[in-house]
Amino acid sequence: MKIIRSASFTAERAWGALDIANMNGITTRLHWTDQPYKWHINDGQEVFVVLDGEVDMHYRENGVEQSTLLQVGDIFHAEVGTEHVAHPRGAARVLVIETEGSV
Repeated sequence: MKIIRSASFTAERAWGALDIANMNGITTRLHWTDQPYKWHINDGQEVFVVLDGEVDMHYRENGVEQSTLLQVGDIFHAEVGTEHVAHPRGAARVLVIETEGSV
């Protein structure tokens, strides 16, 4: 059993993570960041939940870049093949559920 107080989690570097669970190759990780990630496409689906802060999520649909502001409690679901990048506005804590080893 684990109890994780996400509001107090920080990392030594942007996108540092606390591994919470690995269920049959699907990982659940808590990330802390204050810097953008990089454009990427995951090997599988990704669920991205903002727990603290705000994140501008940029993604491409049909080759057109779009962006939406994610706030606490908002969930972004990336289907296989969805190119995306997260840009936090200041510090943010994010729960990410994805295939183990995804970018």
